[in-house]
Amino acid sequence: MLPMNLTSLLLIVRARLKIVLFTLVMTVLTAAVISLLMPKYYKAGTQLVVNYKGADALTGHSNPSQLMPGYLATQVDLIKNRRVALQVVDDLQLVEQEAMQAEFMEATEGRGDIRQWLASQLLKRLEVSPLRESSVLEIVYSGRDRELVADVANAFAAAYQDLTLQLKVEPAQKAASYFSDQVSALRNNLEQAQSRISQYQQEKGITSADERLDIETSKLNELSQQLVMAQAAAIEAQSRQSSAMSSANESPDVSANPVIQGLRVEAARASSKLAELSERLGPSHPQYEAAAAELKNIQSQLRNEIGRTSNTIASSARIEQQRAAELRAEVAEQKRKVLELNRMRDELAVLQKDVETAQRAMNNVTERFSQTSIEAQSNHIDIAVLSAAQEPGSAYTPKIPLNIALALVVGTVMGIGLGLIAEMLDRRVRSSDDLAELLRVPVISMTNRTHRVTGPKQLPGQPGRYLPSA
Repeated sequence: MLPMNLTSLLLIVRARLKIVLFTLVMTVLTAAVISLLMPKYYKAGTQLVVNYKGADALTGHSNPSQLMPGYLATQVDLIKNRRVALQVVDDLQLVEQEAMQAEFMEATEGRGDIRQWLASQLLKRLEVSPLRESSVLEIVYSGRDRELVADVANAFAAAYQDLTLQLKVEPAQKAASYFSDQVSALRNNLEQAQSRISQYQQEKGITSADERLDIETSKLNELSQQLVMAQAAAIEAQSRQSSAMSSANESPDVSANPVIQGLRVEAARASSKLAELSERLGPSHPQYEAAAAELKNIQSQLRNEIGRTSNTIASSARIEQQRAAELRAEVAEQKRKVLELNRMRDELAVLQKDVETAQRAMNNVTERFSQTSIEAQSNHIDIAVLSAAQEPGSAYTPKIPLNIALALVVGTVMGIGLGLIAEMLDRRVRSSDDLAELLRVPVISMTNRTHRVTGPKQLPGQPGRYLPSA
């Protein structure tokens, strides 16, 4: 076996150059023909920018979900959703195209739903990927139709925006409908609460519970003061009556009576006159009898006046006691009114609390209803088209220059390989090193003379081995 080194390899390639060149040419021609015969595929892409601020531009509320690392991945899954693909099929009216119908019949023999089949085919040729370290999504669609690929890419972007808007608006619409029902129910509750408090005020005749309570309380305080004064007056009158009844002559009220005081003065003067006459005249004397009769008359008047004064004091005491009793009854009645007003005010406060609670609940729900109604009518989304897909100018596959370049490399490697295989099947001496190795003797010298050899010569001592012809 002759050795194989780099020099031998180069000599073998030069000797087998025809095989190498033939293999290379055939490989390149084959690659070129196949590339030319392969169907051309075109690719178009749309870029979308996703607002990554984490806040809703309409309401200003933060959206923590947008801050999650998987937010862009979720958007990619939404774009690849069958719902989006079906909308693209409907928007582009692919079902009505004869070419699509022919492909469907060829692929499925008419079995199944062409709309679902087209959506599956679109998703197979769709590529969605976020750009590195950015909030930009790229939608790329590939296909044989130069115009269709751009339309499909743009249609996917539009359908994705519509789906995002629907996912945002539909919950708001449902919430708005729910809050609308709640507002109606709470408005009815508020009206019922207000009706109850109005009816209660009409039944009780209350215009202002606090104002009326203040008036009745002031009246109660005034009556209480009058009662205290009447009770004091009754006690004083009772004391004066007792004094007049026990000792009328010593009673201050009796003594202070000017009529009684005058009669007592007259009685004292008549008594003095009678005493003076008794010293000079006898009891049967007309003057003595006249003086005695006058004294008796004055004393009788004095007793009558003392009796009338005592009766007046007793009557005053009874009047004061009656007045105190009446005031006591009025105070008790006023207390009952005040307590009744307190009870009505408490009941009115409970009804007013019901009204305030119903009003507050309706205000809160009305505010939420207004907000959700605005959100339900909003057409704002956080996704915008950065660059729309354009009709591609050239096909991205087959790449003829690249295929030919690869064919050159592969053809060269295959040619060298086939040359080496041919050399192994018919090994020749290609250099002096091969000769020295074959003869097991060193090469002493080399000459530049060339001799034409008509045929191979047999090597001495090695039957069946020949030197190559020159």
